[in-house]
Amino acid sequence: MSQFAAWLSLTRWSLAIKVHEWVIPAVQSVHIVAIGVVLASAFMIDLRILGWAGRDQTLSETTARFSPWLTGALVILLVTGVIMVLGEPARELLAFSFWSKMCLVAVGTLATLVFQVSLRRHPTQWETSLIHHRGIKSLAILTFLIWVCVVVLGRLIAYDHLWGSWSMSPKA
Repeated sequence: MSQFAAWLSLTRWSLAIKVHEWVIPAVQSVHIVAIGVVLASAFMIDLRILGWAGRDQTLSETTARFSPWLTGALVILLVTGVIMVLGEPARELLAFSFWSKMCLVAVGTLATLVFQVSLRRHPTQWETSLIHHRGIKSLAILTFLIWVCVVVLGRLIAYDHLWGSWSMSPKA
C-alpha cells in the first residue's frame, strides 16, 4: 500500500491538489458538513423508528423526507473523500483509522440501502409490525452508532500513530 500511496502522490491530480494549498482545507470543510448531514438524517430516521420523534408522520414519510439528504450527502462524501485521498495519499491510505472508517462506511451504507429497499417494498408491514420489534429498534441505534464511529475514526486519521503497530502511517 505504501508503494501505491507513493505512486499516487506523484500523479498529476495529486500534485495539482498539493500546489493549491487551499484545496484540502476547503474539501475537508465540505466533507465535514456532509457527514453532519448524514448523521442528522440517520438520526431523524432512527428517532422515528424508535418512536421518539415524528410520530405524526409514517416511517415512509419520514424516510422520504430525509433519504434524499442522506443519499446526496453520501455522494458528496465519496467525491470529497476521493479528492482528499488524492491530495494526501500516504496520510489516508496508510492509516488504520482510514481503513476502519471505510469498513464502517460500507456497513452503514449497506444497512441504509437494505432498510430503504425493504421499506419501499413493504411499507405497511413496517408501519404495522416491524417498527415495533426490539431488534429493529436495536438496529436503528446500532446504525446511528456506526455513523458516530465513522466521525470519530475520520478525526483519528490525523492521530493514527496512536494505533501503534496496527497503523502503517509514519510515526509523528
